[in-house]
Amino acid sequence: MPSDRPVLPLSLRPREAAKALGISERSLWSLTDAGEVPHLKLGRATLYPVHELKAWLTERAKAEAQRGAE
Repeated sequence: MPSDRPVLPLSLRPREAAKALGISERSLWSLTDAGEVPHLKLGRATLYPVHELKAWLTERAKAEAQRGAE
């Protein structure tokens, strides 16, 4: 029985990840090259796992909030 529910992506390609984060692709590549943003290589593709991006963004927001509270 087919489901009409959309399949949510487990990972994003660079263009999608940059758009989801609200940053440029160039900024995303800089963060990727520096090893700051969670990503993985699958063959020649660079993928950004959605759940890891959410966790990373939450941690960055917490760190910024702590820095601002000091």
